[in-house]
Amino acid sequence: MDMFLTPEFWVAVGQIILIDILLGGDNAVVIALACRKLPPKQRAQGILWGTAGAIVLRIVLIFFALQLLAIPFLKVVGAILLVWIGVKLLMPEHEEGHANIEGSDKLWAAVKTVIVADFVMSIDNVIAIAGAAEASGGDHSMALVIFGVLVSIPIIVWGSQMVIKLMDRFPVIITLGGMLLGWIAGTMAVTDPALVSPDVLPQMPKIVATDMLRYGSGIAGALLVLALGKWLAARRAPAAKAAPAPAASAPSGQFRNILLAADGSEYSERAVQQVLAIHRELRDPAAMQLHLVNVQRPVSGDVSSFISGKSLEEYHQERSEAALASARSALDASGLAYRLHHRVGSPGPTIAEVAQAEKCDLIVMGARGLGSHTAALLGSVAQATIEHADVPVLVVK
Repeated sequence: MDMFLTPEFWVAVGQIILIDILLGGDNAVVIALACRKLPPKQRAQGILWGTAGAIVLRIVLIFFALQLLAIPFLKVVGAILLVWIGVKLLMPEHEEGHANIEGSDKLWAAVKTVIVADFVMSIDNVIAIAGAAEASGGDHSMALVIFGVLVSIPIIVWGSQMVIKLMDRFPVIITLGGMLLGWIAGTMAVTDPALVSPDVLPQMPKIVATDMLRYGSGIAGALLVLALGKWLAARRAPAAKAAPAPAASAPSGQFRNILLAADGSEYSERAVQQVLAIHRELRDPAAMQLHLVNVQRPVSGDVSSFISGKSLEEYHQERSEAALASARSALDASGLAYRLHHRVGSPGPTIAEVAQAEKCDLIVMGARGLGSHTAALLGSVAQATIEHADVPVLVVK
């Protein structure tokens, strides 16, 4: 029981929970999609049994991973994999490699899909959690693993939508998560038995794994993940166009073809009210063409390897319709006609692409009211839209 009173234990538990939430979101999507066709009474059972099987499997895999970390150079290999996993977190995601697995209407078929998918998709979780537990847990590594996984799995399964929305709203969470993996990679690499233990490969020169060295290596690993992730993301993203200054106000007679980006938040509701105000001020309201757009972020390639393209399309469609429900209700009540656009992709560039394709002369969207420096740090859809759009962007705060 003394281990529960040490700060090192709770720091490691926090790391494990954060790792599971960041790297387990895809697993939550697979669970939701695999069980979505079950009858309502069996859906909860499918989620419960599938999650229970995934938890047991995850703990067994991590147990073996902890034993394997004693093998020379395996920590170094694990550290390299963790750096790459962290870098992937910071890069744009693509849905590709769809399999033919559909959500099943049979309970145990759905449970099997959940467990098999979790087994294949858990390599990143297993390596990261084993590294965090081994570095901070000492003799209590396995207790750390069990405690952390049991706490975080329910958050992933039942709070997955909240977690996804939180990460969409604050992309800095993903950035910090990637840097955490880099930190664990750095501290894990310099404690490899081949590098520190005189009894392992004694012919090799050894290092003294002081706290200063471990912390310095952790910082270096975190910064390496951040630098590589941002650099590769910039190379993959299309070149940004010159950013026009956002419009401070929308002259009523100037804009006729407007794109309204909505995501169901209070900020997008304010944007809807701004469009309705523009519409009321027009001399010829019937001349306005309105395009209502919602962009869903793609799931990772890991998820699309287990779920068919058709199921993913239905999943994105359902989430998009839910996000647009409030905006559609307000627009329908006003009698303003509009065209719907459901898209999957990176929100900022995708909104700009739709505006260009539809020859819009104004984009209207909500924002959190952050300053330019804060928006750049936290990640802002409005900021990204302004960078990619070739028409004015009216940002409503």
